[in-house]
Amino acid sequence: GSIGGAARLNDDNADVVINWSGGLHHAKKAEASGFCYINDCVLAILELLKKHERVLYIDIDIHHGDGVEEAFYSTNRVMTVSFHKFGEYFPGTGDVLDIGYADGKNYAINFPLNDGMDDESYQSVFKPIIAKVMEHFAPGAVVLQCGADSLSGDRLGCFNLSVKGHAECVSFVRSFNIPTLILGGGGYTLRNVPRCWAYETAVAVGEPVKDDMPFNDYYEYFGPDYSLHLPVSNMENLNSKEYLNRTKEQLIDILREVEPVPGTQIQTGQVESQLAPRGMNMEFDDPSMADGGNASANNPDQRSDGRSDGRKEHPAEMAS
Repeated sequence: GSIGGAARLNDDNADVVINWSGGLHHAKKAEASGFCYINDCVLAILELLKKHERVLYIDIDIHHGDGVEEAFYSTNRVMTVSFHKFGEYFPGTGDVLDIGYADGKNYAINFPLNDGMDDESYQSVFKPIIAKVMEHFAPGAVVLQCGADSLSGDRLGCFNLSVKGHAECVSFVRSFNIPTLILGGGGYTLRNVPRCWAYETAVAVGEPVKDDMPFNDYYEYFGPDYSLHLPVSNMENLNSKEYLNRTKEQLIDILREVEPVPGTQIQTGQVESQLAPRGMNMEFDDPSMADGGNASANNPDQRSDGRSDGRKEHPAEMAS
């Protein structure tokens, strides 16, 4: 599952792992929520934190990734970024002003959207925001939740994304060449979910796939077109360019406040996972001259140029 996928990334056995049965982003520590009884996204991120100092979570499900945001709301080692329908819509969270708390302030990024979000509008905000996140946060690993309920025609959704538009998010995230765990999520129009995730699997591994669907046991489910890609609807896009640009600039301003170095330890329940970034209250022994270093055996703070390897130390090297 998702934990196993994260472990494979940690072991450098893959640069991208896919678990379409994962992405249950609503579950909380003490309660089930929104069809989610356990939050595999959070568990996978905790696994990734055993190796990586910073992990980025991106959510393109139509619903706000509230469970994941809540789990990491006060830490600066995980940034959560969610693009979602907002306003009288489950779960009702994810306002643009919800930006994190304490050490996690500015590490929760929320882009609330209205009905009818199409490919062009979505990419006009997704790519600049994610590019700025990569620039300022510099994650060591990414968890990408690809809920398919943001597709056009979803029974519970109200966006107007095509399969290609949805998959463009996967392609853009993969372009940064960061170890990535790709998860599923919502999706309530049965015939469209496998279309989306089959195409995104092809995109993730860099293999082209034909639009014509090959014959299989479920071929009749995909009539009358029997194709991978379907046209979107003609629903109105209620997201004006002014609103999208204003919110985008607001979030970019928040990202400019992100510190370049993580400073908060996070516990994952295992001794070896209590990772503290180097330079944060960590002590290192300087090798003595006998070991090839330039520290005095009697006084570690006293430096000497009499190294056994012949190297000389510049006077400014130890300047504070």
